[in-house]
Amino acid sequence: MNDKGDVNDYAKSEVNNKENGKSDSAEEFEITVVSEIKDEQKQKKAVDMNDEENTISTIDRSEESSSSVSRNMEDIRNNNHAKPNGNAKVSSAEDDSNDPGTKVVPPTKSIRKKKMVRSQTMRGFSNETDGNTNSKMFSWLNRAAEIKPECYENVVEGLKSIYKNKMLPLEQHYLFNEFHSPPLNDADFDAKPMILLVGQYSTGKTTFIKYLLERDFPGMRIGPEPTTDRFIAVMYGDSEGVVPGNALVVDPKKQFRPLSSFGNAFLNRFQCSTMKCTVLKGMSIIDTPGILSGEKQRIDRGYDFTGVLEWFAERVDRIILLFDAHKLDISDEFRRSIEALRGHDDKIRIVLNKADMIDHQQLMRVYGALMWSLGKVLQTPEVVRVYIGSFWDEPLRFDVNRRLFEDETQDLFRDLQSLPKNSALRKLNDLIKRARLAKVHAYIIAELKKEMPMFGKEHKKKDLIKKLSSIYDKLQREHAISIGDFPDLNKMQDTLAKQDFSKFHSLKPKLLDVVDEMLSNDISQLMNMIPHDSSPTAQDQVTGGAFNNVEDKATPFGYKSGEGCNAGFGEPDWIVNKDRETFDVLFESLNPVNGKLSGATVKEELVKSKLPNAILGRIWKLADVDKDGYLDKDEFALAMHLINVKLQGNEIPVNLPDHLVPPHKKDRLYVC
Repeated sequence: MNDKGDVNDYAKSEVNNKENGKSDSAEEFEITVVSEIKDEQKQKKAVDMNDEENTISTIDRSEESSSSVSRNMEDIRNNNHAKPNGNAKVSSAEDDSNDPGTKVVPPTKSIRKKKMVRSQTMRGFSNETDGNTNSKMFSWLNRAAEIKPECYENVVEGLKSIYKNKMLPLEQHYLFNEFHSPPLNDADFDAKPMILLVGQYSTGKTTFIKYLLERDFPGMRIGPEPTTDRFIAVMYGDSEGVVPGNALVVDPKKQFRPLSSFGNAFLNRFQCSTMKCTVLKGMSIIDTPGILSGEKQRIDRGYDFTGVLEWFAERVDRIILLFDAHKLDISDEFRRSIEALRGHDDKIRIVLNKADMIDHQQLMRVYGALMWSLGKVLQTPEVVRVYIGSFWDEPLRFDVNRRLFEDETQDLFRDLQSLPKNSALRKLNDLIKRARLAKVHAYIIAELKKEMPMFGKEHKKKDLIKKLSSIYDKLQREHAISIGDFPDLNKMQDTLAKQDFSKFHSLKPKLLDVVDEMLSNDISQLMNMIPHDSSPTAQDQVTGGAFNNVEDKATPFGYKSGEGCNAGFGEPDWIVNKDRETFDVLFESLNPVNGKLSGATVKEELVKSKLPNAILGRIWKLADVDKDGYLDKDEFALAMHLINVKLQGNEIPVNLPDHLVPPHKKDRLYVC
């Protein structure tokens, strides 16, 4: 508003006041001024507490308030001059106002004051921000600058935190647990590694557990008939005993609480066998009932057997599928159970048990038939790894494949032995898979919610379920989602048919952004912590029971004990002396100089072994004990011994074992 306009408005206001006889008393003016001053003080505090945007807005309101005070002062003063009845001062003022020489004074002072207030306020605001960078006005900026990445005590605690604070809200908002799996609790993250044994009846599942523990466990039953009729969790305990399923699912320290959703029919067939065993300090083992054929598998059990397998598959570290060498047929029920494990292929290990009951020719045919059957069920282009062995403590019927069974057993045990070391990584990997599924589930539910009309909801619901595959295609194009991240179509359609679509929510990007931030920042932080993890469940490997035989060097019956480079360990004589005569004759035929052979001379002889140069180079470094670049008679004999070890199929050690060091060089080697 310009000055001319202010003058006209002021003149009109004065005329109207005189005509209508409106005026304010001096007392009312004082109250108004005090009120305005209080408002200014409140607004000044708001300036100090709010951010820059609110500050500018407050400044404008302060200017308007100051201008209003000025106008009120002018109006009161002029109205008092214009009172028709009053004392002498009023009459004098009225006479002066009626004087034709008196002019109406415009509120130029108010205008100038408004400009001055604005200038001073802005100048003060500028000085405050320049002089004090930590002012309350920018407290929100300071708080943002102080936000640091969360620090976790260990990987398990970090997983608990990010799941509860960032991922669980997304699952709850879109009813994830009603479609896929129940929410995770602290016991799921604190649990030891678990092994799930699955197979048809009488394939040796319970015997396999006994073989690992090297002892019986409470509640164990073994026989040719379907003996195990329940799920048994074999876990560590200070005392031996059996905990029934109903009591087990209410224990907050155990990870089995969500299993109560499968009802009493399942809980009556579920138990926990506790025992004090060293093996169980590093892992827990889940024994399952043998998978039967026909309707008795699907109906007569009284509970969702496949659903229970899916629940365990999400939480275990290894899934071992056992096959009997005499029963390779995969029934339809077993096929459905294997398909329920789909999505956890990285956890599955195939074991062909009771392989000692057939000879080497039959074993070759059985192995081929098993691979052909698995190729039809697993639907993967890669060939699965099958471990062949006989996992019991009885004598081998056909021992022609004894060495094969030992090698396969050691490979399987090394894989199981490393589970505690990789447990945190497995839990992290499972959480990532769950987060990706939760995101896709949110997109599906939000899309269904968007497509629902105001009327005819039931008909539209059936139509959407029928066309769910087209919704998958649409979401895949819009959000660049891999088709492998979508849940199973048929299972999703069956679950949607039982749901109330009115409970579905629209897409909430903030929840998805939080999960994306978790995947990009928090997960990478936890990945970096894994090599230095200090979780209570983190340990190097499983010990005790059959696992002690993996690296058994104390007895001659340990794996590869007395073979290869281990030959001669603990013997009084140097093992190389057994073939010393042959090696010495060869050494003299190469015309040594001063009792030593040069590298060029030795090379011509060593390459006759046809071993790669890299292996021969390692053998040279091990044989040249004194590191002088030459081989004497003992060192040459040692080199030839190591070549024979490699040609027999054994590995060359990284460092030369003490029992292979030439006797007359041991003292010199230790002195160095």
